[in-house]
Amino acid sequence: MSYGITTTLDQPFDQTLAAVREALAGQGFGILTEIDMAATLKKKLDVDVAPQVILGACNPPLAHRALQAEESIGLLLPCNVVVRAAGENRTTVEALDPQVMVGVTHNDALTPVADDAAQRLRAALAALAALAAS
Repeated sequence: MSYGITTTLDQPFDQTLAAVREALAGQGFGILTEIDMAATLKKKLDVDVAPQVILGACNPPLAHRALQAEESIGLLLPCNVVVRAAGENRTTVEALDPQVMVGVTHNDALTPVADDAAQRLRAALAALAALAAS
């Protein structure tokens, strides 16, 4: 089972990170958390890794619906979206496929919520790809 929704863009990391925020907002997601992996690993381990940021994206109506179906779903929220440098002026954007929630919990009541969230995340990544191609 694939657990991610992915696209790779021919554009720089910083430009892509800003575009990801906009694309997610266009699908009703706000950013609750942000983890700069490169900065954290440099500070804690003094190692250098390519730029990589994990965004914790949340669409409140979807989160509410998920909580109504599965009270422990907070363990799997928010939706993680990773933006990472993939070479010179190339950036990969990956979102955890919300269908993973259904698979982990074995709660079919989450299926419509996961379907909606997945559709929105795919639309956000498609918008990014279209923007980068233009």
